[in-house]
Order: sequence, then C-alpha cells, then structure tokens
Amino acid sequence: MNETTDSLLINSDKPSRKSRLFESGHMKLLVLSLIEQAPRYGYEIIKGIGELVGGGYSPSTGTIYPTLSYLEDMQFVSIEKPDGERKQYKITVTGINHLKDQKEHLEHILGRLETRREIQNNDQYLDISRAMENLKTSLRLKLKNSALTEETIHQIAKSIDQAAVCISRIKNEEVL
Repeated sequence: MNETTDSLLINSDKPSRKSRLFESGHMKLLVLSLIEQAPRYGYEIIKGIGELVGGGYSPSTGTIYPTLSYLEDMQFVSIEKPDGERKQYKITVTGINHLKDQKEHLEHILGRLETRREIQNNDQYLDISRAMENLKTSLRLKLKNSALTEETIHQIAKSIDQAAVCISRIKNEEVL
C-alpha cells in the first residue's frame, strides 16, 4: 500500500465512537469565526452556522447559547446591546488571538463543511450521497438489531476500510 491508502485505514485496535457532525470544540470555533466577521445576534449565528453546514441543518438555541456563554466566560467575545434589549456578540482581542492560534484547525473544519455542502448540493453527486446514506443506514440497523461478535465487528470495519482504499485508487477520466 502507499502513503495515501495507508492513511485511510483505521486502526481496528482502537475503540471508536459514533461520528458526529461537530466534534468537541468545532462549534465554538465556527461561532467565534462568524463573530469575527461581524458582530452578531444569537439568531444570526444560528442562521450563519446553518448556511456553513448546508443540507437543512440548523443548530438549536440549546447548542448556540451555551456556546456563546462559554465564549464570553473565556473572554473571547463581549456582549453589546446596540438596540437596548437584544445581546449582540462582538469578538475581543483574546478571541482574535485564539482564532489565530486555531487557524489551521478552523480551516480544516471549514473545508470539511464545504465538501459536505458540495456533495449535498450538486446533482452530479446524488448517487454518491445516496450510497453514503445507504451505508450509514445499514450500519445503524446492523448495530441496533444485532449483538455483534468481535469477529463481525472486524469484518464490517475491514469492508469499510477496503471500500475507502478502492475509492482512493479510482482515477479521474480525462475529458478530451
């Protein structure tokens, strides 16, 4: 195998958890990034995250407001009330410095979300999107309805790893 295909393989000795749209800390970075662009109200942040993610996703107020409280506690944002009532969040110098320190991580997150939007919004990728959903559904059903043996778990992981390697080896056809 080569370096590209090796990096796709998952170490089956390590336990893994269910993949989520946002891993720990991702939402905080995205929210802070939006606020860096311009001061925002909570509702504007919810809409902005929804646009970044695409596909009809919209974070709940139960996700955004605790995130904003955390960012305020860390002194990454400050609160202003320009209209006298609603809280508007503005980035602080500490927040700007934190984003600079996390620039590479933030770019990785934004790149992943851009790829997700492209797949969801491009009719050309409908078959890929459908196949990805089929895989997720079959895994959920298998995990939910079966007491899996260690051997079965390894077989499933191996099948997914093999599919990843096969996909990485597919060559693009050149258009003449």
